[in-house]
Amino acid sequence: MKRYMIDGKVNHFGGSFHYRGIRMAEFDHRVSISYLHDGLIEKIEGTWEPTESERNAAWDMYVELVTRIPVAYLKPSERTLRLEMSSLYKLFDITREILRKYGPSVARPRSEGQLSFGYLAVKVLETILRPFMVRWYPLLIDYDSTRLKNEPAQEHEKKWERYEELKNAINEVRDALIQYANVLAKASELPMMILEDCIQTRE
Repeated sequence: MKRYMIDGKVNHFGGSFHYRGIRMAEFDHRVSISYLHDGLIEKIEGTWEPTESERNAAWDMYVELVTRIPVAYLKPSERTLRLEMSSLYKLFDITREILRKYGPSVARPRSEGQLSFGYLAVKVLETILRPFMVRWYPLLIDYDSTRLKNEPAQEHEKKWERYEELKNAINEVRDALIQYANVLAKASELPMMILEDCIQTRE
């Protein structure tokens, strides 16, 4: 049985629901985010019944994710590894800002074993982003330092022997962040039309 908050009342139904004529994303409180990398699978799982403050925090985080490279669609001709890595790196500061904005209430679970927005946000950083950045960011910076002054960044990156490896690693992070964005969208009761349009499949 799924529960939703509409005008301050809990409503129970299955599937998506409509609010003032808009089809809304369903949220059944079960969270599952998988991060596949190096032949391993890391999972963030649990249940989450967001409060009003958590829904607002989820919306703020969702906006940051879906408008940020590499989650947001980018044409291959515009894509550089350095640009994508820098954008991902900023998620650490953004997460801290959102957590400070909404305070400790969004980090407290309402019952034993239940997730909270704060736990989920920090877990994504620690499980997905931090290991990825620790491994790849120094390597990319070192290689990028060898670029000639007038050499295009994308052209230089494609000469790197680890270019495809890092590109694949970024896509693995992107897949996990899209799952995270979907959880946030549903928690903040985002209309399905926005959810479906914001995240596009990379060519």
